[in-house]
Amino acid sequence: MYHGKKEITDEDIAILVQQGDKEKFGLLIERYNDKLSRYGRKFLSRKENIDDIVQDIFINTYQSIQNYDPSFKFSSWIYRIAHNAFINGLKKQFFNPINYFDFDTLISHQVYEDPEERERETKELKKIIDSCLDTLEPKYKEVIILHYIEDFSYKEISDILKIPTGTVGVRIKRGKESLKKAYNNIEEKNGKR
Repeated sequence: MYHGKKEITDEDIAILVQQGDKEKFGLLIERYNDKLSRYGRKFLSRKENIDDIVQDIFINTYQSIQNYDPSFKFSSWIYRIAHNAFINGLKKQFFNPINYFDFDTLISHQVYEDPEERERETKELKKIIDSCLDTLEPKYKEVIILHYIEDFSYKEISDILKIPTGTVGVRIKRGKESLKKAYNNIEEKNGKR
């Protein structure tokens, strides 16, 4: 969709909805429905509830749209809402609350985002992620999904999860280590090592 000569951004659409053009919200649903469903499928193992959770995310987003600050990326804001919804879905799925005291937040971690290094890592991890994602603890699984599948930066993940950027780095590092360990175990069982 074009707004003047440039494509209308998510932030522009959100502003229009805030100003009373409620029908424009449908554009945000079109843009984010598949993305949030994919995120949910990677995050939760029970796939039957994902559509309901995604619908709830859009309802919550619509009801909260006046709280959105257009100076920030809309994608980070809606993924924060989605993150909360999927965490609640995860709690229901496992019938035990996730412990919110997190050792990772106490450890400092230097963040390096060299594009070439990240591209090389992404190719290597894609294969591992596809086969081993469900072996990860939820806090590591979510950062791996957001960074390597949804392509969010450390800063954006920090905004979505409301944790320090250094913690994002620690979780990604530990998540990658866990994925590689799980992948090596699979390879050993299959006699490929």
